[in-house]
Amino acid sequence: MAFGIRREELHNWKKAVENGEIAFLTHYWLDDRFPGCYTVTKVGCNDIQKLIAWGKSHGLQACWIDRDPEYPHFDLFGEHQKRILKKENKIEQLSRFQL
Repeated sequence: MAFGIRREELHNWKKAVENGEIAFLTHYWLDDRFPGCYTVTKVGCNDIQKLIAWGKSHGLQACWIDRDPEYPHFDLFGEHQKRILKKENKIEQLSRFQL
């Protein structure tokens, strides 16, 4: 279950993904399969090769991509999420979600 994002943020993320940009969207999230993880960052791009290359630069495997037909993306949480948001200088998301 996702919460803590505004409609405009989701719209902007979708547009960026559709335009072939590497786009970040962090929100609160609850999933019993991942105890202790309360946020997720979706990193999307509809150019799969670009997304694979981006993921590889951060130590992520291509098989971890959620291959949604419209919005393919990596789901980042836990230590991967914090490390990558810091490396990508996504200070607002780190601060807002107290990561």
